[in-house]
Amino acid sequence: MKLENEIYQKKFRNQFHKLAVNLLYTHGWFLENHSRILDEFSISRQQFNILRILRGQHPNPATVNLLKERMLDKKSDVSRILDKLCIKELTEREICLADRRKADVKITEKGLNLLQKIDESNSKFDSILANLTESEAETLNSLLDKMRS
Repeated sequence: MKLENEIYQKKFRNQFHKLAVNLLYTHGWFLENHSRILDEFSISRQQFNILRILRGQHPNPATVNLLKERMLDKKSDVSRILDKLCIKELTEREICLADRRKADVKITEKGLNLLQKIDESNSKFDSILANLTESEAETLNSLLDKMRS
């Protein structure tokens, strides 16, 4: 559906203004759909992001700072998210032997198993963008990269 119909706004200052509104609206739409899938696994988008980072580091630990740097949502409270993941036994923290002020974080087998189950739902994630062809997705990726340059 066209943006104008979704938000009931017919006029925009210019195409750049419309693009900015469209990006913000689409961002919210995408996150809502993404969250709906993750809700089936009782996990938030931020928790999912941390688990995926930790799986990429596995079997090596990650520091809290590394997790903060790699998070998609830079304003996430990584310590609070890690507390919740530890309670769910999806991650574990160990005092860093090299610097006792720091903690090393690892994904547990339970965390790896959860990600494996979520991976089996990749077709659901892909279906969010099913209205685009592979070529259109590639073009949109290039345009978004260019916009951030």
